[in-house]
Amino acid sequence: MKMKKAVVLLSGGLDSATVLAIAKSENFECYALSFDYGQRHFCELEAAEKVAKQLGAAKHNTVKIDLRLWGGSALTDDALEVPEASASPGVPITYVPARNLIFLSFATAWAEVLGARDIFIGVNSVDYSGYPDCRPAFIESFRETARLGTCAVDEGWSYRINAPLQNLSKAQIIETGTRLGVDYALTTSCYNPDSEGRSCGKCDSCALRIAGFREAGVPDPTRYSGAE
Repeated sequence: MKMKKAVVLLSGGLDSATVLAIAKSENFECYALSFDYGQRHFCELEAAEKVAKQLGAAKHNTVKIDLRLWGGSALTDDALEVPEASASPGVPITYVPARNLIFLSFATAWAEVLGARDIFIGVNSVDYSGYPDCRPAFIESFRETARLGTCAVDEGWSYRINAPLQNLSKAQIIETGTRLGVDYALTTSCYNPDSEGRSCGKCDSCALRIAGFREAGVPDPTRYSGAE
């Protein structure tokens, strides 16, 4: 039986690796899509390549775009520092303006060429940093935008924007990925890694990752700077 095709957004982090494993477990032929957008934590691109190979993506493309042109985020502007983990309300400085809108647009274009009707993304509304482009309302809105902006509108079908982690805690995500064979040692989540790619252990993303492994009762394979 011919496999269905899906485009899977793959950052190289814990969540996107789990999503790729989920898509594979649902018998999709997976086309992984990563972005070199000028991010401070560019070591995630090497991680994405390793994850794509480990989980058997049919193809892995990395698109180069330069979001440093206008900055606006601690991840794309060296003048802004990545803060330590904080419970303060509001959208944090590590939010990259419209990043998922941009990424999903590229994914939709590739899906249209491939004849794929499914796109997978690792957004989450439980253990996340407050980013507006991770919320269910945005994902549902983009699904309709993708339909209206492609041949789907004339052919009478819609893209499925799959967000299987939307309502899972970080621990539940780790438990799911572990069950599906994800090698989390290949992934990186840190926003501010050192020159050797070791995680800082202090940023929001690291804090969520550390807590997730602890709650899941799964050994954390992450390399942290300053660790013995």
